[in-house]
Amino acid sequence: MLYVRMPKERVAVLIGQKGEVKQRIEEMTETQIQVDSKTGDVGIASKEEGDYMALKARDIVKAIARGFSPDRAMQLRSDDIYLELLDVRDFVGKSTKHVRRIRARLIGTDGKTRRIIEELTGAEMSIFGNSVAIIGDIQSLDVAKRASQMILEGSEHSAVYRFLEGRRRAFKFMEMGMQ
Repeated sequence: MLYVRMPKERVAVLIGQKGEVKQRIEEMTETQIQVDSKTGDVGIASKEEGDYMALKARDIVKAIARGFSPDRAMQLRSDDIYLELLDVRDFVGKSTKHVRRIRARLIGTDGKTRRIIEELTGAEMSIFGNSVAIIGDIQSLDVAKRASQMILEGSEHSAVYRFLEGRRRAFKFMEMGMQ
């Protein structure tokens, strides 16, 4: 059995209306999910011994816990889509003032920075609480993670955007060379 703790305010999103989200995850991953809505504890048991689908279900539950919609989190059922979590406190310490400031830098005015990172990498991001969650394939995940780390480490937005544009050009050249 695998365990995930999620914020209580996200439990309703995991369960869904009449339990439909939880049921969809269980059917898709062939797992049994137990949710304690009072504590936010989630237990995930595989129906088959040693089944890696329980790990996929755990990642889907983690993604929902970190702010992704169930539909976006369901992308993780694919074998080539991954979840990466960054803790903002690892970069700025435990001061809530610093965490709030850095989270705001990562989101940007009206979500501009987050949107640019998503558009230029193809990854999807969620900034929730003290964490940054990223969903994407291995290449887009790596670039989005590096861009997020650059902002968390204090790099200027323009430097991050230049990095992203450079990586985007490199991806396009690689695609053209492989065709």
